[in-house]
Amino acid sequence: MSANFGGLPRPFWIIFAGMIANRVGNMVVPFLVFYLASRGITTAQTGGIVVALGVGGLFGPLLGGAIADRIGRRFAVIIGLVATPAGLGALFAAPGPLTLGAAAALLGLTTSIYRPAASALVGDVVGNELRGKAFSLLHWGFNIGTAVASAGAGYLAGRGFWLLFVLNGLTCLVYAVIVVVGIPKDLPRPARSTARSGVGYAVVFRDRLMVGYLTVSVLGTTIYTMTEFAIPLAIQTDGLSAAVYGLVGVANAVIVIALQPVLYGTVAKMPRIKVLAASWVLIGVGVACTGLAQKPWHYVVTVVVWSIGEVINGVVAGAIVTDIAPEDARGRYQGAVSWAWSAARLGAPLIAVGLFTTAGPAALWWGCAVVGLLTAGVTVRLTGAVEARAEENARLEADKVAQPAL
Repeated sequence: MSANFGGLPRPFWIIFAGMIANRVGNMVVPFLVFYLASRGITTAQTGGIVVALGVGGLFGPLLGGAIADRIGRRFAVIIGLVATPAGLGALFAAPGPLTLGAAAALLGLTTSIYRPAASALVGDVVGNELRGKAFSLLHWGFNIGTAVASAGAGYLAGRGFWLLFVLNGLTCLVYAVIVVVGIPKDLPRPARSTARSGVGYAVVFRDRLMVGYLTVSVLGTTIYTMTEFAIPLAIQTDGLSAAVYGLVGVANAVIVIALQPVLYGTVAKMPRIKVLAASWVLIGVGVACTGLAQKPWHYVVTVVVWSIGEVINGVVAGAIVTDIAPEDARGRYQGAVSWAWSAARLGAPLIAVGLFTTAGPAALWWGCAVVGLLTAGVTVRLTGAVEARAEENARLEADKVAQPAL
């Protein structure tokens, strides 16, 4: 552990500690469907509210990335964390379906503001050689917090959904206090520059390399998100209980938490972009093999495959974005990737249900395999450009550090 994760600066550990605190309390969104059912909301109305939540999540990362680059990473993180309890309160107090939909959209917006800013801040304070460590550890901690939240949310929900709202809001404020106290206002960050990157997202979408990376991110994340929407459909079709899906979730969490520290040392020695391509293969093939599963242990075997893909993806994905982003546009680049993730989560259930109920399950699973392999192939094609951009940005950073000594 010391060899794999040692040497990281103090601001990183502040972000890491706050993120775990925040994820432990992230209970409202995962249990939103159950909360709405307790309010007497119909299935059709619930679907609309969930979509509204996803639409809000499309805009939050873009706003957070822009604030991070325009005003400051630290400020954007604090704004997002302080605003989230307001979204939670609005959702809890909303009297009917329309206001619940509006509150869900607000919550989706506020909960996703801080993420790109936090990633950009990590990119600012962690040098190129240590970024793989930093983002791998963030992914590991994210899963630890999520596992704890999943274990505790069911217990608390049985004693009142208001407990989920209170704990979720408090952990956001705890994270904000950790950032306020632990990260100084004068933390070094890139000076605002309109000459190189402008002030909007044109800098992202003019960058052909980043557009290519966003494309593979959307495709790959869509396949991964099938683990939340398509696998439950398969389990239900096989006549198995919801407990089997719970077993899938537990197996995934255990594998990620156990293997991330073990695999990091090996994965970190490999080219990041090629590791990313391998992760898409494992995720695509692993999810596709769900079509062969019929018994609980079959499902657990498939989980092992795509969970290993998730582990190695978590080691490199965030670092690659920082490698290719201009220093003064890291917030927007991270925001664009978070947007791609939100878009995939919004589209995946529509694709899963649509293919499952029309073309049939086989079309869905074959589609996952084909798209996973296609995504890996496109990712490999980006290798040369990503490595050249990373070397150029590393040289610019080194020149900037050396300049005061001249």
